[in-house]
Amino acid sequence: MEAEMVETVEKPDVIPQVVAENALIVAVSVGAVFAAEEGEVYGAGVAFPLLQAVQTVNERLLQVDPSESERFEVILISTNRVQQQQKERLQSSASAHGLHKHRFSFACEDDFTDSLRQSKVHLFLTTDSTEATRAANEGVLSALLNPLSASGPSEQLRVLFCADAILDPSPGQKTGTHEAVQAFGSRLGKMRQRFGVGDSPLSLVLLTSHGGVNRCCSALKMLRSDGVDVDEAYCLGGTPRGLIMPLLRPHFLLAAAEE
Repeated sequence: MEAEMVETVEKPDVIPQVVAENALIVAVSVGAVFAAEEGEVYGAGVAFPLLQAVQTVNERLLQVDPSESERFEVILISTNRVQQQQKERLQSSASAHGLHKHRFSFACEDDFTDSLRQSKVHLFLTTDSTEATRAANEGVLSALLNPLSASGPSEQLRVLFCADAILDPSPGQKTGTHEAVQAFGSRLGKMRQRFGVGDSPLSLVLLTSHGGVNRCCSALKMLRSDGVDVDEAYCLGGTPRGLIMPLLRPHFLLAAAEE
């Protein structure tokens, strides 16, 4: 089955479609967005707070500059045949939850990465590690959403940069991943600059799991050279990352494959 792109019907209260060449395009697995529940409307899934936060960023960008075109565009992508037979239910569920989504992508498991590339996706988010690995192997920057994502704030998008993903890659890391993180981070940095120091709907956080203060400083310098000023920075010095994650509550991590 060839990948099929379906456009949702725009409504007067929906933010206008983002111009593709200016958009920061994020694809999110439908399985992460909606919980499998009975009824006419799907329940909210792990990615729900993230999507609300992304929507808030877009709204605030328009408040700063009504002509702003460099915003997020979100594509909900499904490889589930059952879901694909319930397209209207998916679209009505998005509308019922107040998610202003403009595009759904329905593809079979064998070629969903083709759909990601054709849509020029900058980041793919999913709860399925197999999907994330496949997309990454095909050159699409990917990140896993875990249950902690569901506890993230809905009014502020929190993105966590892991130091190993932004410093010069080691021989065991993929250069493409390193470059993709840099490019995506640079776009986020430009968005962040649109807002003031306080009350920003976008928060960028740096985490150094190991390597000490010097490694953290190197990562900060690298980010700043790409136009990214982080709001928070943490140097764990070998302490397990899992201990601090419930406190940071990021929606997703930009991390190297080995992290």
